[in-house]
Amino acid sequence: MTSAAYSRLPKLPGGGGGERRLPPRLMRGLTSRIEPKKLGFGLIAGCCLALLTYVSLAKLFAIYSPVFASSANTSALMQSSPPSSSKPSVPETEAIPPQETLAGGGSNGNAVDPVDLPEAAGSEEPGLPEAATRMEMAAGSDEPGLPEAFRRENDDENEAAPSEAKPSATEGEQEHDGGGAAAGQGKMTCDENGADEGFPYARPTVCELSGDIRVSPKQKTIFLVNPSGAGSFFDDSGEKRLRPYARKDDSLLQGVVEVTVKSAPSAAAAPECTKRHRVPAVVFSIATDNFFHDMADAVIPLFLTTAHLKGEVQLLITNYKPWWVQKYTPLLRRLSSYDAINFDEDADDVHCFPEGFVGLYRDRDLILSPHPTRNPRNYTMVDFNRFARDALALPRDAPAVLGEEPGMRPRMLIISRAGTRRLLSVGEVAAAASELGFNVTVAEAGADVPAFAAQVNSADVLVAVHGAGLANQVFLPTKAVVVQIVPWGGKQVGWMATNLYGQPARDMKLQYLEYHVGEEETSLRVKYPREVEIVMKQDVSVNLDKFRRFLLQALDKLQG
Repeated sequence: MTSAAYSRLPKLPGGGGGERRLPPRLMRGLTSRIEPKKLGFGLIAGCCLALLTYVSLAKLFAIYSPVFASSANTSALMQSSPPSSSKPSVPETEAIPPQETLAGGGSNGNAVDPVDLPEAAGSEEPGLPEAATRMEMAAGSDEPGLPEAFRRENDDENEAAPSEAKPSATEGEQEHDGGGAAAGQGKMTCDENGADEGFPYARPTVCELSGDIRVSPKQKTIFLVNPSGAGSFFDDSGEKRLRPYARKDDSLLQGVVEVTVKSAPSAAAAPECTKRHRVPAVVFSIATDNFFHDMADAVIPLFLTTAHLKGEVQLLITNYKPWWVQKYTPLLRRLSSYDAINFDEDADDVHCFPEGFVGLYRDRDLILSPHPTRNPRNYTMVDFNRFARDALALPRDAPAVLGEEPGMRPRMLIISRAGTRRLLSVGEVAAAASELGFNVTVAEAGADVPAFAAQVNSADVLVAVHGAGLANQVFLPTKAVVVQIVPWGGKQVGWMATNLYGQPARDMKLQYLEYHVGEEETSLRVKYPREVEIVMKQDVSVNLDKFRRFLLQALDKLQG
């Protein structure tokens, strides 16, 4: 190898072998003009220049020489090689800018200083050792000058990289996998403080799980891989049994499918995953029997438990009813971006999750209040109303204000009932309201939730006898008016009317009125005893003179 840095300088004229020497007198003249002090400085500067040249070339050679290649710095060596314009010596994705320090990050004090390298026009870089200029990364080729062990290690890494599969977004972020999840410590915490002073319905237990969670619908069991052993929430056999319905009501819980959470000592002790989900799971029951319980025991608790997940959650439903899921599809789809799994019939798969909930958090009926564990994000019923209107594409978020539009008549919706607690005088009430200026509609709530929700949302005033139909107030525009006709029955019926619908209406920022039926207005005026079971089967016929005052109050509340 030849290099201009190592070539000898040409001899001065006048030397031997035909070279001409300067006359002695001229030499004496030159030496007499050069001061000894300046001559010494010149010699020192020349030595420093020579030393600097030597060190620079030594560093350059040290960087690219295969003699210095090792498993510690070979990767940095390959990445720092300058690209060729015709054929790159390393893949572009592995290139490191020249400003970065090479050889191991400098932790050992031997990091090589960065060097700016010229871009070569061909496959070889001028001025570099020949071995360093031949590095080609074509598949199957060997890298000259690299230890064989590194080449094998690098090949293994390149082969392993493509094998990492990404979850499929078209299947609810699921992928088929015969193996288990990554080993990790399972964790389960449960909220078992269900008592609510002053309210008759205790809240059910809700458990949160994280780690390697494997759900086997066939076995009605959720396996939590827990190598350290069962925790305080498990019984002596390492299990916890739950009925994941959001109301601790003995009469309702009897029909709820029981789910077992089981602590597994290792991944091998749990069934193998057939589908893996990268979103949390929520296991809950829809053992409901009317619209009130649909809202109070399923939809609102589901909102409270999952709204913060922004749709990235997989629902697994026990007591699965296809018609129920169809009925509430717009609301369920807004809470979960994936099709719900029928926990009762999915017998072929084992679903694996990184975290999940068994049961749903809930507050009181149609009420959401701040709470450190049940409601740490401080959701309110106004938030739920906004969610419901958005999910069902309901256009109105405020009622009409009297006087804003000439000739505008506020809309009143009277919800009729076909069974018990019928408003027998519904025709007279509608006529009286129309005389006062209302545009009145009488309708019974049906199975088509989106259609009836739109009808409710179009109303400015909602009138109904105490019952499940009043739960439709969740679809009213904020500040609309609710008039509840409370059946005859004393303090117990009055408590139910206020706590189940009156206080929720206020929490939804609705304007609320209660009309209490007297003895002369009920079909039970000649029937005794006065137990609640009998009272709730009565029909009512309101006194129009008394009720007209409530209609006028409703008009007054719409003045804005």
